[in-house]
Order: sequence, then C-alpha cells, then structure tokens
Amino acid sequence: MINLAKREIEHTLGKFLVTSIGVGMLLGIVLIMIGVYRGMVIDAQVLLDDIGADLWIVQQDTLGPFAEASKLHEDLKNTIKAQKGVSVAEGITFQNMQIPTENGLVRATVVGFDPLGAFQVINPKRIIEGRTLLSEHYEMVATDKIGLKLGQKVPLGRDIYTVVGITHGSVASGGDPLVYVSLKDAQKLQFLYSSSRIRNDRARGAKVESSHMVNAVIAKVADGYAPKEVAKEIKRWKHKSVYTQDEEREVLTKNLIKMASKQIGMFTVILVVVSTIIIALIIYTMTLEKIKEIAIMKLIGLPNSMIIKMIVQETLLMGVLAFIAANIFAHSIYTKFPKRVVLEYPDAVTLFFVVLVASVLASMVGVKKVIAADPREAIGG
Repeated sequence: MINLAKREIEHTLGKFLVTSIGVGMLLGIVLIMIGVYRGMVIDAQVLLDDIGADLWIVQQDTLGPFAEASKLHEDLKNTIKAQKGVSVAEGITFQNMQIPTENGLVRATVVGFDPLGAFQVINPKRIIEGRTLLSEHYEMVATDKIGLKLGQKVPLGRDIYTVVGITHGSVASGGDPLVYVSLKDAQKLQFLYSSSRIRNDRARGAKVESSHMVNAVIAKVADGYAPKEVAKEIKRWKHKSVYTQDEEREVLTKNLIKMASKQIGMFTVILVVVSTIIIALIIYTMTLEKIKEIAIMKLIGLPNSMIIKMIVQETLLMGVLAFIAANIFAHSIYTKFPKRVVLEYPDAVTLFFVVLVASVLASMVGVKKVIAADPREAIGG
C-alpha cells in the first residue's frame, strides 16, 4: 500500500517542510498575540499589587485614576484618614511623560507619592540597584527599561532629578515603564503652571487652580472592618467614587483591556483561518500532483475511505509540524517585544487542538478531489 504522507516526505521533503514552517510562523504569531494579551493582564495589576491599597478614592462619577482622569484636593486624605474604619490614607498622582535619555525620549508613567508617608509604593523586591526614595525633592527611581543609570541627572519640568534607584518589572497598567518621584515634585510637574500662564489667567479673571492636587487617595482599612462597608460610607458622606482593590482590579482588567482583547481575538481568528486556507491549498495542490496515482489506486480496487485516510494523515502531519515550528518560533522571539509577552502551556495545548481541527477541515479540499477522481484517468494517461 502506498502511504501518501510517507511518499510526500520522501519525494518532496523541501516543499513539505517549507510549507509547514511557513504555516508554523503564522501560528507562532497567534501564540505571541495570545501572550501579549496575557502580558497586558499581568501588567495591569503590577502597580496595583505593589501599592497594596484596600481602597481607591477618586473623583466622583469617574473610573479614575487609571481608566479616567481624576482630580482631588490633597487634604482629602486627612478627612479620609479620620473616617471610621480607615487606618491610613495618602495622596498619589499618575501622569504620562516623555523621559529624556541618551537614546532619545522614552514615554513613561510618573508616579508621585509621599516617600515619608504610610505607603511604600515602590516594591523593594523590584529594586536591583540603589535605593528607594528618601527625600521629598529631586530624587527619582526608574525602571531599567527606560535606560537610565544610577546617579544620572535627568531634567524634568523646571528641575533636575537624580536617579537614586533602578527597578525591574515595574510597569503601569498600560505596560509603560514607571518612574517614581515624591508627591511634591509630581504635583509641581502636573499641576503647577508656568509664571506667565498664572499671570495670564489672573489677568483674564480666571481662577488659578491650586497645585496641591492628587489623582487619587489610597487607604488601608483597619482590622475588623470590611473594605466594601467602609467604601460605602465614604461614598455616602464624601461624595466621591470609591473602589476596593478587587473592584479596581476589575476596572483595570476589563475596562482598559476590553478593546485590546477584542482586537487580539479578531487577529487571532483571522490568522488561524489564513493558516487553514494555506494548508488546504497546499494539500489540494499535492493531491492534484498525485491524481494519477490516486486513479490507479481506485482502479485496482482500493476503497475511497482508505485513500481519504491517507490524505487526512498527510494534512495532520503538516499541522503537527507547523505547530512545532510555531512554538520554536514564538519562544525564540517573544523576549524581543517591548512589552511583556507571557506564553502559557494551556494556550499552547488549546492551539494544538485548534490546529488539529483546522487540519482536518483543510484536508476536506483534497478529500473532495479524491472522491471526484475518475479511475479511467489512470488508463487515459
């Protein structure tokens, strides 16, 4: 009996392998895109976990500070701290800035917090060089992805900051690298207007906004109190939006990543469909090349079921080789991406079964040709 899969490998090894590798690269991109989504979910929670707040108090009727803009007066932290069930409360700011480096400007999220306050926003486990912030002015801690060096002077706004610490793995909810400065410095960078702007606003009769603002107030709940109950009381009496850590995590993973997940899902489906079509076309071409052999097999009495089985075997073998190539390709390049890519074993297993189903569907094109093959073509040729 002639085994079509074995015969194809023996006589057209180059074509078979190149096709499998080409399809494998497409499937490798599928794995990478799934990994990008996994990385986005993890990145969205890094800062939240590092801060470790039980409650996030933001501007009323907003999803801030990550999903929407939020502004609060800094002194709100004092009234929150006096709230029953709250043990500590601090103000915090977030803003996107272009950080000057030796290789040009790098977009980063600048986090401002009180280095002498109750919250140690910088996770000490992430510090790989130097130290955390100890001064209220002109010190900076940056993640290693930015490219700054320990002791480097960095101009931001009107002042010069010294890099006193380098962290690893510190990212904002959108995957941007993090820079940490003191709350007072962050307020100057975000809320303090230039002297000419202030003079112009006064001349126009506009109210000059105070620079003592924050984007959120974070708090820890005292022992014996439920965060949801304390949050409900703050909402009721302070007229602010309040989110527990779990609720803020849901905002980050659903509201911020929802659109991106849909886009990634659409591209993933498209790539799988394209891979299936490519496999189908190749199998169809290979079946056409062997149509005379198939006619001979039908002429000598081989049933269609046996020939179809061989076509399906050939297609499945191509799919398995493509899946192996996909994993090799994905694992060799995923670390080169600027944002986090997480390749997980369950995703690979799911893709393997998808490839098997797609291969079987692709084989139907060749199977249809086999069924339609006329045994008389063997004599006519």
